[in-house]
Amino acid sequence: MTHTALSLRFAAPDVRPGAAPDFSQFQVPVAGEMPRPAIDATPETLRDLAFGMIRVLDDTGQAVGPWADMPDLTDDMRREGLRHMLKLRAYDARMLLAQRQQKPSFYMQHLGEEAVSCAFQRALRPGDMNFPTYRQAGLLIASGYPVKTMMCQVYGNDGDPVRGRQLPVFYSSKEHGFFSISGNLGTQYIQAVGWAMGSAIAGDDKIAAAWIGDGSTAESDFHAAMVFASTYRAPVVLNIVNNQWAISTFQGLARGGAGSFAARGHGFGIPALRVDGNDYLAVLAVARWATERARANLGPTLIEHVTYRAAGHSTSDDPSAYRPSDEDACWPLGDPVLRLKQHLIARGAWSAERHIQAEAEVMAEIAAAQRKAEAIGTLHSGRRPSPAEMFDDVYAEMPPHLRRQRQQAGF
Repeated sequence: MTHTALSLRFAAPDVRPGAAPDFSQFQVPVAGEMPRPAIDATPETLRDLAFGMIRVLDDTGQAVGPWADMPDLTDDMRREGLRHMLKLRAYDARMLLAQRQQKPSFYMQHLGEEAVSCAFQRALRPGDMNFPTYRQAGLLIASGYPVKTMMCQVYGNDGDPVRGRQLPVFYSSKEHGFFSISGNLGTQYIQAVGWAMGSAIAGDDKIAAAWIGDGSTAESDFHAAMVFASTYRAPVVLNIVNNQWAISTFQGLARGGAGSFAARGHGFGIPALRVDGNDYLAVLAVARWATERARANLGPTLIEHVTYRAAGHSTSDDPSAYRPSDEDACWPLGDPVLRLKQHLIARGAWSAERHIQAEAEVMAEIAAAQRKAEAIGTLHSGRRPSPAEMFDDVYAEMPPHLRRQRQQAGF
């Protein structure tokens, strides 16, 4: 027998900087063609939903198919969803400019991904808890969290509720169901499952939502969380935001040989859905389905939100080093803001003129909040939390060694 030399496969994106963007291999299913199962459907009967894509908005802006059946969703609610996305986009633009002006040290945009978090939040109830990554600020905006407070956290000034002890954009709000963000990616998945298990043990009715990016699904924490969620049927929704790129590596590296990220749920017996993450109505419908399932004590659901990171990974990143500079403009699923705008116009509930006016109103609101936040302080000026506060909130009662360290530091 002749033995050939062994070799490894090295996954790589289809195109690199300098080449023309190519999404020809990306399949976009027809809107409305995916079935909507009952919430108590078994994972075995849902296999196709992990490989197709749930879409509601068609190319003309019409809401079609079984997932579009949300009779309680009024035009006011749709307009509110559009405003949330506009607000997040305007906030991003102001904070990106502020970072370039060296007012905060760092920032991370959500450009192109606004529908994922803004829509999902509308399916949650007060008391539910999100365990997010750094790209789900829409959860806060859609829950009414003050933009000025978000800016204060980015600046690390005296209005920062976490008192300068987190990186910019690492928000935290128990009242708004937003668990403290961790820079150690993947840990939030385990924490979300544990929180959900605790809620069930306590006999509560609150559920958790876990969030992770496509790159971080390669972390062992992701798999450990899946085991516990499956074994104990924890009341948790497990979200994967597949925005095609991790820090600088394309999603195929973390996905491996699987057909989709959603398909990973099959090995754990967890229902798995794949949704058009740039379709506000599709994300909302899927979020409602999964949260209702969790509240009915039917266990976890895994959702892959297919979207695209239009901006760099952060203000420290130059995406032109690893992908074509105009790739975002060629993304087949379009712009989530423009798609919901088109839908509202098609319903006669919006207009191009009203949209321009709304953009101006939102930008004025964000600019006013920024002025108030910067009046408190920025990275290089104004009022900041005292360094003495680094010793607070570590223990319920400060132990002797921390008291000695505080004294040695002159506080």
